Amino acid sequence: MYAVIKTGGKQYRVQEGDVISIEKLNANVGDKVEFDEVLLVGGKKLEVGTPFIEGYKVFGEVLENGKQKKVIIYKYKAKKDYQKKNGHRQPYTMVEITGLGESKTAAKPAAKKEKAVEAVKETSEVSVSMSMKKDELLALAETKGVSVDSKATKTEIIEAIEASAK
Repeated sequence: MYAVIKTGGKQYRVQEGDVISIEKLNANVGDKVEFDEVLLVGGKKLEVGTPFIEGYKVFGEVLENGKQKKVIIYKYKAKKDYQKKNGHRQPYTMVEITGLGESKTAAKPAAKKEKAVEAVKETSEVSVSMSMKKDELLALAETKGVSVDSKATKTEIIEAIEASAK
């Protein structure tokens, strides 16, 4: 099983047990890190996120923080008496991937819908508007006894609610 994660503006293909060198993280040696920006998970079944996979995380442990080899930048203009020499060492963090898996704290889509229903039930008089989320509109229609298809657009739901109010 493998995953593609995004960190430091770059993407990495990782598996459990891999050691990767990534852009510097604010973590000390031995700290546990979690990467929640998982773009793709492969194995028996390929799962692609839009853009990220909800509730999936990659876990790792920091092995070392350091600087890469020096890169020399040398600028020179012929016949102009111009030379400039500069060096750069990019900081990095070396991480060992310890696990891939589901996050226990991830909210499931059903839980999100239940929260929307509870929010609508708490308010007795709710004015219908386009700024409301689709789940909230469906919950409001349900509380008012209006039957609306779950695949209906926001505009269709609002029209059905307003038609039942008249």
